[in-house]
Amino acid sequence: MVILTLLNPQSRTPLNQWSFQTATQIRIGRSIDNHIVLLDILVSRYHLEICPVDSGSLRESWRLHNLGTNGTFLDGKLVTEGILNSGSLIQLGLTGPLLKFEWVSTEAETPPRDQPCLHAGNRPGNLFCIQCGIPLKTQRQVRQYQILRILGKGGMGTTALAWTPATADSPSRLQVLKELNEEMIPVPKARELFQREGRILKTLNHDNIPAVYDAFAEGDRLYLVMEMIQGRSLAQWVSRNGPAPPTQAIDWMLQVCEVLTYLHGRQPPIIHRDLKPSNLLIRVRDRKICVIDFGVVKEFSPTPGTYIAAEGYSPPEQRLGNPTPQSDLYAAGATLVYLLTGQHPGEFHINLDLGYRIDVSTISLIPAPLRAVIAQATSPQPSQRFASAEELALALQDCLDGLRSYQGRG
Repeated sequence: MVILTLLNPQSRTPLNQWSFQTATQIRIGRSIDNHIVLLDILVSRYHLEICPVDSGSLRESWRLHNLGTNGTFLDGKLVTEGILNSGSLIQLGLTGPLLKFEWVSTEAETPPRDQPCLHAGNRPGNLFCIQCGIPLKTQRQVRQYQILRILGKGGMGTTALAWTPATADSPSRLQVLKELNEEMIPVPKARELFQREGRILKTLNHDNIPAVYDAFAEGDRLYLVMEMIQGRSLAQWVSRNGPAPPTQAIDWMLQVCEVLTYLHGRQPPIIHRDLKPSNLLIRVRDRKICVIDFGVVKEFSPTPGTYIAAEGYSPPEQRLGNPTPQSDLYAAGATLVYLLTGQHPGEFHINLDLGYRIDVSTISLIPAPLRAVIAQATSPQPSQRFASAEELALALQDCLDGLRSYQGRG
């Protein structure tokens, strides 16, 4: 059993206490979908998680993973992760809340069946019980997946936060359950795209792409169960902070190029077709970029297909149903425009001699070498773009090296 006690930072007297008898993962932060919710300005929405380190059938120790931007201190030392001992002190931020960790070994980690948890001491709005770690309320259940709240609804699918209880073979887990929208059920193309997303994602294995754990049908309803990635999209980042510094924007797009290199290197190549700032997440755990929403993903084929486009981010050939791997490179260039200016790339479409294209040649806040990279990546003609994501990444790296060298001289 794990006991976490909130201490007064000066007197070290207890202020609150939580005990977990069945939890296999304990999340702490400001967001209400944490097991322990601490409303303090120094606490991140998802600040840290505590997970067991298993040794055979015995749970011998627990490991702390920092997720917060303000840092986590374990026994006075700033850590990214570390092994917890009974009696360890955890501080969230340099002067934030102080927690004492205790672990009490018991023969059975589950409470007796005749003594169910009474869920006492929970704040209104908590998703999980602070005593036993299980959800306090579920909206509905699909198979073993307990739906806690809706995360978002798109044109074809609705995503929800789902929880599965621990079993003898696997720990309890928070996941994303995606369901084909009811109005899309009779539409054959919508069902095809939804099933294709699950089929393709199940073949992928990349740390910056959400894993798919399950894909199934219940009657005429289709579902996908995916890894939950805690993070904020680049669209949200720009909305909150304004345009990104060029070095930061390039670093993000280099990570996107790495994912595109993986996708385009598959046989046949896989085209995302919906690359844009809202589908690129800054993962809380390590600040890395994750590419999400594979709802219109497609394996490359010379045969024309369905018109699918994201306004301002999709190239002309994609609007004609002929996407290629270079179509994703166009979207990467358009995304760079948004990151650097805070404006939709459609604001920079002009009619030049060769037709409409994105033109940032007069935007002085974008360094000239980077403007040239964007111009090539967003050429209306696929053959005039970079040949591959690797080639785009090399050009971006040259821009980044040049910027850093210039800043170093300054």
